[in-house]
Order: sequence, then structure tokens, then C-alpha cells
Amino acid sequence: MAFVRRTRGEYAKTADRRAEILDAAVKVFSESGFHGGSLREVAERVGLSQPGLLHHFANKEKLLEAVLTYRDDLALERMGSDLPTGMGLIDALIDLTSYNATTPGLVAVFAVLSGEATAPDHPGHQYFKQRYAWVREITEEAVVAAQASGDLRPELDPTEVARTLIALLDGLQIQWLYEDGGFDMTVPLRAYVRSLRVRQ
Repeated sequence: MAFVRRTRGEYAKTADRRAEILDAAVKVFSESGFHGGSLREVAERVGLSQPGLLHHFANKEKLLEAVLTYRDDLALERMGSDLPTGMGLIDALIDLTSYNATTPGLVAVFAVLSGEATAPDHPGHQYFKQRYAWVREITEEAVVAAQASGDLRPELDPTEVARTLIALLDGLQIQWLYEDGGFDMTVPLRAYVRSLRVRQ
């Protein structure tokens, strides 16, 4: 069988179509969750048949994986290829929350799926479990570094601070969704971080 080279235009069209599918999946999963949302509904939103959608994503689990990866890629792109350390990382997490306010669909899909995925048999369970462990780890390291540099109080427990900061990040986003974006999520975050600083 002869190898047929696809033109650059064809690749671009495929990438554009995948982006459309991801955008539709974000909407469907944020509205109905993973179990409630169907591939058929995602396909219909982008004018495809279900077999046509499966040409781009082999199954529903692969589509979920792509949605979560897409969200992470945007976050890492925002924070930079080399993650900051110490107070720089904490400030970057707050800045990321400010950016998230411009992408309510992704905020909603994260809130819905992270809640659903507490069930061990959910296809996103391991992803969220590993993600929370990683975010907690890098935040703990940032607190330790900030303590060493004299920015944060030395008596603070880095694990407790990391868990509290993550709880604020996620909890504020849920409240923000309920209030239709009616407040600035960074304000209470910055107030919490100020309470941790060394008194000047």
C-alpha cells in the first residue's frame, strides 16, 4: 500500500477539528459530568457523527484524558516552562486563579469531574489523585523555600499550609461558579497568604 503524505492543510484541519471537539467536550462534561455526558452529544455539537468523533478520539475515556491534559497544558503554559519556587510559586498559583476566571467552562469541568472522580472506578480517579499529590508536593516545597528566605513564618507546617491553600483555590472556584463570577477569587487568597507572612 502506498504511503500518502497528508498536506499541511489537512493537518491544520485535523488540529482545528480536535480543538472544536475538546471545546464541546468541556461544555458537555461541565454540564452533565463524565457519566452523564455522551459522545453523541459532543459529536452533535460539532456537526459530526459519533463514528466521525471516534476518528479523532478512540473512546470516551481518551476524550476525557485529552480534556484534562488540555486544561493542564494551559495552566503550565501560564506558569512557565520552569516552575517558580518559594513565594514565586504561591504568587503564580494565585495568578492562575485570576486567569481561570477568564475560562469558566474549564473551571466548571474541573469542579464537576474532580467531584465525580472521588469514586475509585471513575476513569479520572488516578489522574486527580496524582494531580492533588503533585500540587500539594510543589506547594509544600514552595512554603519551605519561602520560610528559608524569611518570607513566611518559620513555625508554619508546610503540609497544613499546602492543604489549606489548595482547599481555598478549589473551594473559591466552586463558590465563584455559583455566584456567576460575582467576586474576585484572588482577594481572599491574597489575604490568606498575607496572614502567613513574617511580621515586619
